[in-house]
Amino acid sequence: MSKIISKEIAPEIVNNIDDERSERKLKLASAFRLFAHYGFDEGIAGHITVRDPEFMDTFWVNPFGVYFGMISVSDLIRVDMAGNIVEGKHTKLNKAAFIVHSKIHQKRPDINAVAHAHSIYGRIFSATGKTIRPLTIEATPFYNDHVLFNDLGGEVNQLSEGDLIAEALTDKKAMILRNHGLLTVGKTVDEAAWWFVAMERSCQTQIMVELLGNCVELEADEAERGYQELGNSAAGWFQYQPLFQKIMKEQPDVVR
Repeated sequence: MSKIISKEIAPEIVNNIDDERSERKLKLASAFRLFAHYGFDEGIAGHITVRDPEFMDTFWVNPFGVYFGMISVSDLIRVDMAGNIVEGKHTKLNKAAFIVHSKIHQKRPDINAVAHAHSIYGRIFSATGKTIRPLTIEATPFYNDHVLFNDLGGEVNQLSEGDLIAEALTDKKAMILRNHGLLTVGKTVDEAAWWFVAMERSCQTQIMVELLGNCVELEADEAERGYQELGNSAAGWFQYQPLFQKIMKEQPDVVR
């Protein structure tokens, strides 16, 4: 499957910077609507970002204090690595969003998008200090490709904490922040958003399976095969497309 997805089902290459920026912003706004749909919003917590394709030392993010389910393209703000809002009509930036996302964007030039939210199962799971086990095929994208950040819990409000998170992530696609929640990254918003959805559901599944007891993990070769087929960037991008279609159909004002 991975070879088919990588070669035949992948994001179209956009050569025009303005078109690429519009595409990234639309996908970003749609991801916020999707997170609200799934209940991943929690007051003012949570943020998703995407690197600007032209000014690559800046990124687009949600404005502070705006409900995920109301965010449209025109609400997004562009922020530089010093925390300045350089574009957008809103004037408030989530401090934690800047601390975490700026450091990851700086240390991971291979990715363009970062997603973090305080989803309910992610929070529950993060309090266990565990990592995701290959209990189902849907969990295999995270097989040996996520980390537990165990250095601190609670709110992130210091730049040094952002450095710790970015360094701990290394080259992985996902992180469990102890007593805090989940974080995922990707080459596209589509990929980062899908990994978050898949990770949240994997946490939910593992919680329930472990409550039942007698857990049976996939064999290592099966988990690795699942990872190769479902854990690559193209697969992550593609699996987001039906969800994007759903948002565009049901909430067309996202383009506003």
